[in-house]
Amino acid sequence: MFGMMKNSLFGNTEETEYKLLSSETKDGVSFEVRRYDAFKYAAVSSEGRTFDQVTGELIRKLLMYIGGSNEQGEAMGTAAPIIITVYPRNDGVLSRRLVVGIRIPSDYQQSPPTPTDSAVRIEERPGMTVYALQFGGFAGESEYRAEALRLTRTLGETAPFQRKQYFCCSFDSPLKPYGRRNEVWFLQEEP
Repeated sequence: MFGMMKNSLFGNTEETEYKLLSSETKDGVSFEVRRYDAFKYAAVSSEGRTFDQVTGELIRKLLMYIGGSNEQGEAMGTAAPIIITVYPRNDGVLSRRLVVGIRIPSDYQQSPPTPTDSAVRIEERPGMTVYALQFGGFAGESEYRAEALRLTRTLGETAPFQRKQYFCCSFDSPLKPYGRRNEVWFLQEEP
């Protein structure tokens, strides 16, 4: 527990690097197109509860893992963003299924510590190109849905992105009261 608090409060956060492909503004809405490399992530899943009911619990599991609750007892530091994969229904409402992931910090990418919590799994995620829309404040389901709708309208119906899932990204500790950074990412369909 102390490792998790130390990481969150005093540790350096390693932000996931990306290649900026373009920065665009359409109808007054600014977004970026980015390319992320493949990385290993720690991930946990949930089905049956809403986004706002379960995300805090799932994020804590991941922070405990990277904070030292693993077989090696390694406090790895933190990485940003925390990525929540959501699956919207046709009406835009999020289904009760989601996956929360955090990138394993660089020093541990080759050989991540083994989780002690059976809910935490290590997965290799492929590289991806995303449309990214940034916004501030504390974000829950309604804020992410509103920003996803804004990005959808900005990109238009013919833009090549996956519509069956998107990513809700948080870059800051919940203890940070202002100047917060959140993003919605749409996965670009590869040609």
